[in-house]
Amino acid sequence: MAKIRLDHLTKQFGDVVAVDDVTLEVADREFLTLLGPSGCGKTTTLNIIAGLETRTSGTVWFDGDEVTHVPPEQRDIAMVFQTYALYPHMKVFDNIAFGLRMRNVPKSDVEKRVLLAARTMDIEHLIQRKPRELSGGQRQRVALARAIVRDPKVFLLDEPLSNLDAQLRVIMRTELKRLHAELDKTFVYVTHDQAESLIMSDRIVVMKAGGIQQVGTPDEIYNQPTNTFVATFVGSPPINLLEGNLKRINESTGQVTGAGFTCEMNPLLMKRLSHSATTSVRLGIRPEDIEVGTVRTPTAQATVAVREPMGSDLYLTLDIQGRSIKARTRPDVRIDRGEVVPIYFDSNKLHLFDGETGRTLLEG
Repeated sequence: MAKIRLDHLTKQFGDVVAVDDVTLEVADREFLTLLGPSGCGKTTTLNIIAGLETRTSGTVWFDGDEVTHVPPEQRDIAMVFQTYALYPHMKVFDNIAFGLRMRNVPKSDVEKRVLLAARTMDIEHLIQRKPRELSGGQRQRVALARAIVRDPKVFLLDEPLSNLDAQLRVIMRTELKRLHAELDKTFVYVTHDQAESLIMSDRIVVMKAGGIQQVGTPDEIYNQPTNTFVATFVGSPPINLLEGNLKRINESTGQVTGAGFTCEMNPLLMKRLSHSATTSVRLGIRPEDIEVGTVRTPTAQATVAVREPMGSDLYLTLDIQGRSIKARTRPDVRIDRGEVVPIYFDSNKLHLFDGETGRTLLEG
């Protein structure tokens, strides 16, 4: 069992608040991701969990026991870093075995555990090589094998894929997800890559300026963002946001109007609308929820500014009275730059945010 709890955790560097009153619980055997831009406090939070960084205030608990002042080597954790941190003069076998030897594990057990970890990461054929003879992906597998061989309760991973090329990152995402399922251990993962978080996580913690913006499953984070920051940070291309005015026609119907568009609200959306919703709103619509060249009553007429063929999809940059939005559609859609086309916002997929605070106006 490896449940982690952070209770009102704060970390200051002088006048800078890196982690701001974070309270969070990581479930046993969960894959939880700390997601956010650079400087949001996610790595500092991870380092406090590891015991590598002292907190200014608050407490850290493992399985109901406070470990705030327990040194890293006694927390039964393993870390994987962005920079691999391999010893260049040692062979792969010795890099993986180093931690075990430092703990005086018997030689026969060391060999057995190193070979098992190497086999798990598919690097058994590389154990007699040195790091300089390996590719970036192979080095990262060695770093993961070094963590696995410890058989810890908790794995802490700090942007381990950020130094890999795009194709290798895709492969390693799958490998990490497989590894989590096979090891059945608690993983806390730090990244700024929203695609990684959506693919691998059981839950995501979105952070900004040291604080938590939202905690939820990938589906909740993507489809029910709690504010405009979460909505725009998660999703590629990011969500479109348009300034508008909300008009309630009756309990089950309403519309949002803005420069060049009128968007009808369906009864389900009206039912979720907060009673405190203001007139000034920001309408959110994701690129994949925009129909281009629609036969329905259009939300707007838009001019095609840019076409971006992506193989399986076609991205269009559309202009609505001087405001650019992105739409994602089928690659076989034949629309040229400069054409004026009707577009429709899927009324089942709309997001509404307060025009001033950016908080969601939709409940449930």
